[in-house]
Amino acid sequence: MSNRIQDSGNGHLALLADPPAAPSNGGSNGHGDAAERADRVTPPPPKRTRRRIVMIMLPALLLAGIAVAAFYWIAAQHFETTDDAFIDGRVIAISPQVPARVEAVKVDDNQFVHKGDVLVLLDKTDYAVALDQANGALAASRGKLEQAKAQIPAAQAARQAAQAALDLAQANFANADQDLKRYESLDARARSRQIYDNAIAAQKTAQAQVGQATANLASAAAQIATAKAAVAAAAGDVEKAQADVKRAQVNLDYCTITAPEDGRVTRKNVEPGAYVTSAAPLLAVVPAEVWVVANFKETQLDLIRPGQAVTIGVDSYSHMELTGKVESIQSGTGSRFSILPAENATGNFVKVVQRVPVKITLDNAQNNDPLRLLAPGMSVEAKIKVR
Repeated sequence: MSNRIQDSGNGHLALLADPPAAPSNGGSNGHGDAAERADRVTPPPPKRTRRRIVMIMLPALLLAGIAVAAFYWIAAQHFETTDDAFIDGRVIAISPQVPARVEAVKVDDNQFVHKGDVLVLLDKTDYAVALDQANGALAASRGKLEQAKAQIPAAQAARQAAQAALDLAQANFANADQDLKRYESLDARARSRQIYDNAIAAQKTAQAQVGQATANLASAAAQIATAKAAVAAAAGDVEKAQADVKRAQVNLDYCTITAPEDGRVTRKNVEPGAYVTSAAPLLAVVPAEVWVVANFKETQLDLIRPGQAVTIGVDSYSHMELTGKVESIQSGTGSRFSILPAENATGNFVKVVQRVPVKITLDNAQNNDPLRLLAPGMSVEAKIKVR
């Protein structure tokens, strides 16, 4: 069997096979047909048709790409997006108020605690003794106060007695003075010299008694003032003793460290038996409430306003999408509040686009899912709808 080339009439050449020879035994021609199908070669598609298809598809694909790009460009004008964003929240550092030895630690790392739950117990021995001493001092000062108060009535009674003695002395002086004046009015020949001298002595004695009674009255009045001052001093001692008792009670209460808010325990750095000092960090409690701080370029702030809706994607959870709203825009760039602010008043100034922190509150403020926990510091992507 041989092949031959024949013109198909449309400018293309076709490869054809010679017809098979007739079987010599005059039998069926099924084997010959199979051989003919096997030897037949399918002609390739015309090159002009492929070129025409390519010429049609290229412009269509180009137009589709332009349409998609235009769509996304127009849609992007309605949003401002940044990936320089992270979850933020409050971190409450827990430190002891008094130095003591740690008696027990009641929590573990990452444990959720409620407000008022006991975190750490300190040894109370020294502070319990100090409280007993303060209570004893308070009782003693109260006793002194009662004694001082009792002195006031006694001083007042002494003053009354002194006043009465002064009144008597004044009366005796008036009587003696009148007697002396009567004797002085008599004729010298009709009065006895001895009686006259006695009247003069009696008048002077009565006058001296008046002076002594006056001094006694002043002393009694001073004793009243002294007694009142002693009461005031004793009352001050009582107040000081009460303050000491309160301080001792507060120090004793400080030996039980409790959670200030609901949250999770982090950065636990305390073990039973350790001696801790005041202000030494023991652990931290992170409340469940979190928010997002997104650092937008200053060129993106033109249309950002408080109250605008925000869509937030969390890097840690690819399928989580949060919603929120813009709460506020910081009055200053991030570099302005850094430890070493940039000094732009130099000869080698290079303009750098600054970023401004934007606080975003979450609509689902609760953060109690242990499998999808939002922790401060996690990276997110924020997209604000500005139009």
